[in-house]
Amino acid sequence: MAQQATAGRRYLRAFVSGFFVAVPVTVTVLDRLAYVARVEGASMQPFLNPEGTSECDVVLLNRWSVRNYQVQRGDIVSVVSPRNPQQKIIKRVIGLEGDFIRTLGYKNRYVRVPDGHFWIEGDHHGHSLDSNSFGPVSVGLLHGRASHIIWPPGRWQRIEPSLPPNRGPLYTGEDEE
Repeated sequence: MAQQATAGRRYLRAFVSGFFVAVPVTVTVLDRLAYVARVEGASMQPFLNPEGTSECDVVLLNRWSVRNYQVQRGDIVSVVSPRNPQQKIIKRVIGLEGDFIRTLGYKNRYVRVPDGHFWIEGDHHGHSLDSNSFGPVSVGLLHGRASHIIWPPGRWQRIEPSLPPNRGPLYTGEDEE
């Protein structure tokens, strides 16, 4: 009986010490490297959630790749919502700082993206709360870049940067160099 109690204590001690190692490692990985996110809603259709509301895509958000706030046109990114800081939204980068963008319903028909900002839009314009609603987004709100679709299994794929037709910048700040 005493041996069982000693073995039980050893098991409990090993579990607790493993737990106190695993939790900080997991938190660090999720905070600095990558995590998974469920994409809900129609704003990124048809690329994400092509079946509508029947099944949501799950994407891998790479936090490490945006640690220096470097994104490119066509990337799908997660940002803290400028309207509701408690919410994260997933949209496509259309323009970078210095780019001139033709908007789709913003207060100005054309916008120059200011330094330290980018222009994001959902692929399904009629159902998207994006830069056409709140303007250019500060790069400080950048949270991660979607690198892979990991669920459902039939849609596993790497996400490559691409711009929808007719949605690139009219003029890029890079043209000056």
